[in-house]
Amino acid sequence: MDVIVIGEPLVEFSASVPLTEADTFRLSFSGDALNAAVAAAAAGAHVALVTRVGEDEFGERLIRFAAAHGVDTRWMLPGAGSTGAYAVGADPGGERAFAYMRACSAASRLGPSDVADAPLAETAVLLVSGVTAALSASCAHAVRHAAEIVHASGGKVVYDPNFRSRLTTPEQAAGVLADIAPMAALVAPSCPGDSLPLLGTADPAEVVRACLKLGARAVAVTRGPEGVLLGLPGGRDGWPDGSAGPLVEIPAVAARAVVDQTGAGDAFIGTVAARLATGTALRDAVRAGTAAAAISLQGQGGTGRVATPEEIDRLLTRPQDP
Repeated sequence: MDVIVIGEPLVEFSASVPLTEADTFRLSFSGDALNAAVAAAAAGAHVALVTRVGEDEFGERLIRFAAAHGVDTRWMLPGAGSTGAYAVGADPGGERAFAYMRACSAASRLGPSDVADAPLAETAVLLVSGVTAALSASCAHAVRHAAEIVHASGGKVVYDPNFRSRLTTPEQAAGVLADIAPMAALVAPSCPGDSLPLLGTADPAEVVRACLKLGARAVAVTRGPEGVLLGLPGGRDGWPDGSAGPLVEIPAVAARAVVDQTGAGDAFIGTVAARLATGTALRDAVRAGTAAAAISLQGQGGTGRVATPEEIDRLLTRPQDP
């Protein structure tokens, strides 16, 4: 297995206007874990999604959707609770409004025994997020347990803090980050969305230093149109040995069009995980992630536009507008 993603896939009802005005919705499937898994599979990795779905029609459709996008669904297990869902109103120029329907969902009942059944010790990369850890106490235990297994077996743990104030508190989310960072090959906080509530700073360089101090081996601070600030501590092959290293500015890739921002960060981190799993250097993996995120902006919803490896490579070689 190249990449294992743990988290909750969701039924998505997306509108092309704000939720305060919408009366027509497009049905699809999304959620940070599913978006990232689909992006990683599209990038050429063998990807499994570990989760629970409801024993209902939406759960069945979610499994079929993931399989159709190249995700290994053997660990997407039906169980008690409903399949989670959300509605989103598209607003390309500003903040999106989400209305979640995920309380007591099947995925929120995920626990350490569920992830222990997946081939974690044989995977190259584990991708987990703060959203998954915030779903329930058992989900938080599952995230920590999975990270411990992968770290102990020599795999890479990639952690996206992905703070959501409707799911958790800054103190709880900061605690999860502190627990996972020492096991993480890469932590990828957004700035200021994650960094202000979890680390108390909107300075990207300070975010890098704070995450390295927590024990992360490398840090990619995502800043939307300002690109990514990559913390590369000293050491062989770009991985740290405890010494200070350079900060690398990786510019954002300009999108041809912006339809919807939903899932752009998930496309970024899923692509990064896939490229790392298949042997790409960290800096190049992050560059590929920025291209995948730019392409994802052209579609409606979290999985409305998924980049192929060929599209990513073409976009990275295309001259950027000044």
